[in-house]
Amino acid sequence: MSVFVRRSCGAVLAYAVATQGALADVTAQQVWDDWQAYLTQMGYAVSAEQSVSGNVTTITDMTMVVEVPDSEDSFQMAIPQMTLTENGDGTVNIGLPENLPMTVSGDEEDSSFSVDIVYYHDGLEMVVSGDPDDMTYDYSAPTLGAKLANLTVDGDTMPNDVLALDVKLSDVAGSSQMKIGENRKVDQKFTADGLTYDLVFNDPEGSDDGKIDGAMKDLAFEGLSVIPSDFDGSDPASFFQGDTSFSGLFTYGSGNTAIDGTSEGQAFSMGSESQGGRFGASLDEQRLAYDIEQNNAKLAVTTADLPFPIEIAMAKTGVSFEFPLKQSEEEQPFGFALNLTDFTMSDVLWSIFDPAGALPRDPATITLDTTGTAKILTNFFDPASIEAMEESGEAPGELNSLKINELLVSLVGAKLTGDADFTFDNSNTEEFDGMPAPSGVANLQLVGANALIDKLIGMGLVEESDAMGARMMMGLMAVPGDEPDTLNSKIEFTEDGQILANGQRIK
Repeated sequence: MSVFVRRSCGAVLAYAVATQGALADVTAQQVWDDWQAYLTQMGYAVSAEQSVSGNVTTITDMTMVVEVPDSEDSFQMAIPQMTLTENGDGTVNIGLPENLPMTVSGDEEDSSFSVDIVYYHDGLEMVVSGDPDDMTYDYSAPTLGAKLANLTVDGDTMPNDVLALDVKLSDVAGSSQMKIGENRKVDQKFTADGLTYDLVFNDPEGSDDGKIDGAMKDLAFEGLSVIPSDFDGSDPASFFQGDTSFSGLFTYGSGNTAIDGTSEGQAFSMGSESQGGRFGASLDEQRLAYDIEQNNAKLAVTTADLPFPIEIAMAKTGVSFEFPLKQSEEEQPFGFALNLTDFTMSDVLWSIFDPAGALPRDPATITLDTTGTAKILTNFFDPASIEAMEESGEAPGELNSLKINELLVSLVGAKLTGDADFTFDNSNTEEFDGMPAPSGVANLQLVGANALIDKLIGMGLVEESDAMGARMMMGLMAVPGDEPDTLNSKIEFTEDGQILANGQRIK
């Protein structure tokens, strides 16, 4: 479904909300011809009636339909009437009706469904300029949105109060440049003052219900797509082959969400807010990468089981990764990073397991930054290759190296830091129970462990016998550092299968 959704959204964004100007001429016919060429290349079947009167070209009864290969899923969008008006200065205005119906249908687990969505706008203005091989679309609108119209499951239309959804952008402005050469390059930019979303759900067969209201402010997006001339939108593998690529960055200034509902007869509520963040993504034949970050996030949860809200907060939270996609005998780089910075929770929540306040309540932080190399030995976009891998039980790839550039775990008064650098011998999987044999060194430092163990004993959370075992293990794996309650550990994996802890062989 991911390729299907991406293709559907791409058409809607590129053509229902696209648009600007260069010093050249473009005609209504050229604009309409390019729409059809682009949509057909993206896998849509396009039909429409065309008429011309003076400087106005009118397109009526336009439908765009795409079906997902090897499934019953489909997407259909209809535009009852659209006008392309030549302005006499080499530009073309595009006029769209205020409501555009879209339908998504398919089969999931022996159940058929159909979802009718209405794309709507208030005062959308679009103008196309440039030349046939380099058109720029400029657009602006006080309001752009989409809302759920009907939901049908197994032929039965659900009541309107079962599920309702409305997503709305305000004060939108942007541009989309379509440049055609050996490849089609689509360069998009847009900003919006705000985004609101409202979702209401009521279980028709029970008492569960829910409502979600949210908003985001100061939205911005920049993205670049490259679509080869031989791209075949009806083949999902085309999105990961040749020169096909996408990169984009979405940012927002602030956001908040409120959730209220009932589950199994019990009421609950949840509220969250943040002071902005970003979502970056890129995809091409070689790799897939994401970069997600949120600033000053807060969350409060209230349930019927607790007489007080559960509150947590983080100054920054983020995750990023880059993974290779292309089948190759060559080693390819990958990376993964995670950060949870200055995590805090309310004193009321602390009191559940630490009523006496024995544990330090300083903000907690977890940081991990890793890079490495791997071989991809399976074509993930070829169903036959995936089936053969499943039948043979062979691994889809090989891990060749892993480097921990940074490790930090700081909480309840203790802090673990470290780094590591390993290579892996994939010809030797017997030494470590099926895992490729590692060789390399990990350097670790643990501060405050003994003080934390003493506090846990005093709280009754750890028995003296268990604490003794933990201290013996730390004594075996680490040596005292220069500062009080500090342990240093150098763990070395040798190529002949030995494991050394601070020079002492433990395997």
